[in-house]
Amino acid sequence: MADKILAKDKLGDFLGKLQADYEVYAPQEVEGKPQWAPVEESDKVLWDFSNTHTSPKDFFFPQTEIMMRFKNVQDHENGMVMEAEPPLANKRLLFNIRPCDAKAFQVLDLIFVQDEMTNDLFWKDKRDKTTLVGLACSDPCPSCFCTSMNCGPASTTGLDALVFDLGDKLLVRALTEKGEAVAEGLDDAAEADQAAAEEQTKAAEAQISSSVGMDKVNERSVMELYEAGMWDRVYENCLNCGTCTYVCPTCHCFDIQDETQGESGRRVRNWDNCMSWLFTMHGTGHNPRGAKKDRVRQRFMHKFKYIPVKRDGEIGCVGCGRCVLLCPVNIDVRRVVNDMNA
Repeated sequence: MADKILAKDKLGDFLGKLQADYEVYAPQEVEGKPQWAPVEESDKVLWDFSNTHTSPKDFFFPQTEIMMRFKNVQDHENGMVMEAEPPLANKRLLFNIRPCDAKAFQVLDLIFVQDEMTNDLFWKDKRDKTTLVGLACSDPCPSCFCTSMNCGPASTTGLDALVFDLGDKLLVRALTEKGEAVAEGLDDAAEADQAAAEEQTKAAEAQISSSVGMDKVNERSVMELYEAGMWDRVYENCLNCGTCTYVCPTCHCFDIQDETQGESGRRVRNWDNCMSWLFTMHGTGHNPRGAKKDRVRQRFMHKFKYIPVKRDGEIGCVGCGRCVLLCPVNIDVRRVVNDMNA
């Protein structure tokens, strides 16, 4: 698949062509923050940003998602009519998604679509109908540690195409058939443009000063890490507010509830988080993670030990750094994991 080149002054025409086939979304400034929004004007698309304020996970795993609707009908033979929610109506394209967020979707694929018995139709439908066009990082933020998490500033995992911003032009690298469809009609990139993209990647990787060790975490048994004395210190400052879980691109815990009004109702699933004591509360009143220490330990053990054990070494974190930036009490995941590894 040959690299293509797109002049920045042709971006409006390029996006307009895509909008004929897709609902196109891209990072734009919303309320002073880089956030995902539908593309209406090409000059509103952001290029100079560290990462969006929140993860684009909501496109595939919405914070609140209707699974089905139901209604009691008196003259119906079964007394209740159930209706499945329709699938996604249109194809979508996420433009300028960061490689770490695309990598997160690949991690979540391992959770939501494992086999015939574990196949989340809601997740898979949205994934199949969405094209991901990434934007390589040229200036990673200080809290980023993606290179320690099987990722990187120009990682291609999970992407259909990857774009390099070369100033007045873009190098477009198609990675899948979906990506080739996006790049169709563009001119081939020159060797000098390809070299510039490679230099940009090397420079970006060199800027990432944070490193997280996982070698000892991988070697140690689950129980050895579970019983480590470090957890007696880590949990003390935590508020159990759940901010880290809600901004995380790989957190995927949810609760399912039936909401009714009169004879009608709907079944919804909502984001949940392991920081909440209610998350593991049993109907009997017993709570296996009733203490704050247990909940904090669960979050880190799940991402950095349980998922790697169950998913062939894949880590439940992509190093985007959002939790580092937004934790109200400055709990730093990099420090915690390095303590697990020490």
